[in-house]
Amino acid sequence: MNARGFSLLEVLIALVIFSFGLLALAALMAKGLQYNTSALHRSYASSQAYDMADRIRANQIGASEGRYAPIPAGASDPDCISDGCTPAQMAQFDHWEWNAINAAVLPAGSGTIAFENSNYRITLTWDDDRDGNADDSFEFEFRP
Repeated sequence: MNARGFSLLEVLIALVIFSFGLLALAALMAKGLQYNTSALHRSYASSQAYDMADRIRANQIGASEGRYAPIPAGASDPDCISDGCTPAQMAQFDHWEWNAINAAVLPAGSGTIAFENSNYRITLTWDDDRDGNADDSFEFEFRP
């Protein structure tokens, strides 16, 4: 009989097939994690866009004065929340807090606001691949 080593060959072939299956499973799990993270970022972006829309609706005077679009450069905390803010200060606070949260919850996250034809357009961008390029965005348009 020349069947010696035949079982060893079967085991080695089964081991190779099993290894490829495990590698495919690991790749599937990595892709699933990547898509889950991407969906989480999109969820944060939509929540942030709706948050700013609510802030604009809550400050009708500031919105009618044009304090929300475009976002002023260097918006900072006016430190008026405890004493009461004017509509302009409230808009400044909203810009400051909103962009601080954008940067905290989204990788390289930032937001812009535009106003045209009685509509506000809120756009959030972030780096979904973390390669240094803001390559994903969420846009929301509404009329206050």
